[in-house]
Amino acid sequence: MKKQEYAIVDIETTGGNASGSRITEIAIIIHNGTSIIDRWETLVNPEKEIPLAIFSLTGINNEMVRDAPIFDAVSEKVLEMLTGRIFVAHNVNFDYSFVRHQLEASGFKWTAPKLCTVRAARKIKSGLASYSLGRLCNSLDIPLTNQHRAGGDADATAILFSRLLEWDVEGVIEKMIKKTSQDQRLPPNLPPADFEQLPEKAGVYYFYDQTRKVIYVGKAINLKKRVASHFSGHNITPQRQNFLRDIYGISFEVCATELMALLLECTEIKKLWPIYNRALKRFDPNYGLYEYEARNGYRYLSIGKLGKFQTCIESFNSLYKGINVLRSLSEQFGIDNRFCNYGMDDHGEFIPKPDRNDLPEVELHNEQVENAIDFLVKNRPSFAIIDKGRSPEERSCIWIDNGHFYGMGYIASDIGFTDPSEIKDHVTHYKSNQYSVDLILAYAEKYPGKVLFKQHQEES
Repeated sequence: MKKQEYAIVDIETTGGNASGSRITEIAIIIHNGTSIIDRWETLVNPEKEIPLAIFSLTGINNEMVRDAPIFDAVSEKVLEMLTGRIFVAHNVNFDYSFVRHQLEASGFKWTAPKLCTVRAARKIKSGLASYSLGRLCNSLDIPLTNQHRAGGDADATAILFSRLLEWDVEGVIEKMIKKTSQDQRLPPNLPPADFEQLPEKAGVYYFYDQTRKVIYVGKAINLKKRVASHFSGHNITPQRQNFLRDIYGISFEVCATELMALLLECTEIKKLWPIYNRALKRFDPNYGLYEYEARNGYRYLSIGKLGKFQTCIESFNSLYKGINVLRSLSEQFGIDNRFCNYGMDDHGEFIPKPDRNDLPEVELHNEQVENAIDFLVKNRPSFAIIDKGRSPEERSCIWIDNGHFYGMGYIASDIGFTDPSEIKDHVTHYKSNQYSVDLILAYAEKYPGKVLFKQHQEES
């Protein structure tokens, strides 16, 4: 039976992602599990300019690669050395993504099992201060010459790999290279235990960077399945490459329902603003209903853009929705249209108002505006959504208070209420936002049987 062989690879590139950058140097060392049996390296003409920052790091400049072979010219050699072997590298996903992408561009379909020496070192030599190649070599007394060049880094990685094989008395590496191993797809800096603890339940998950700062918040119907999906596939965009490299930890919170997971995800993103969360920002309300009094004593209602520190009577996700509410109030309470500013149309022009000279009596008009605002505010709903809990012994509850998301939590299944508003005492309070309110209102409309209580405030 042929002994398992390993291809230890290091590359230098023009940038940090395979989709927009190219290889400038590659070194491949073949290891048979006992010793090195072959070695090859070459500069590569990337057919594009090498940025100054990359030259400062690697020392490779445009002059050095001008007469070097392009990757197409060495692709068959690269493929020959990699075929049938375990692909080994320090932060393996980086090197693997470049090599696979450029082999594919040369017309070769290639995949291989991977072994990350960062992950292997974390398992076999745990507790070290740093697992970057330079600091790891310093800690373990491994010679590292010509750092940030493919040959020098590959030589150091090969020595590290040999040492790890010697120290691996529990068969860690053998487990890591199995096709079914999580190590084949987990990010290099993520402890497997963090992934393994994830339940197959609905909830919210958090990704952390090296400083334990939250960099991403997500929701899931199945936490383990959803988190695993982040690490699958062969997406080579710089955003994903940086994202995976920055993940050092995961935590989670189980939620009873998908709605509660959505609400928690939304409030946590608004609170933490993780750098890799972008999707929810498009749901922020853009327009508001404002009321102001002019010098002539008349009160005006206006739909306008939401300012960062402005407060409004009501907020809207679209200008269209805001205009409809204001028009409805104007018709219902007989407010003269000249005192209603409907904002701008789709072309950025102010919507014209009727041209009349007769003005209403100021006190009567202001009373009509006051009544319209009171109606809008006092008809905001207050209700609870009662749903299944995380276990048969509890129920989940969400409370909307005067049209705003007040909070959510869990209550024992046997608790009863004389007044449904008592639910407020059993929930965790969260800051309301328009996206959360819209989610809850849509859910209440779809599942009216789960709405325990709904009331409109009455005038005192």
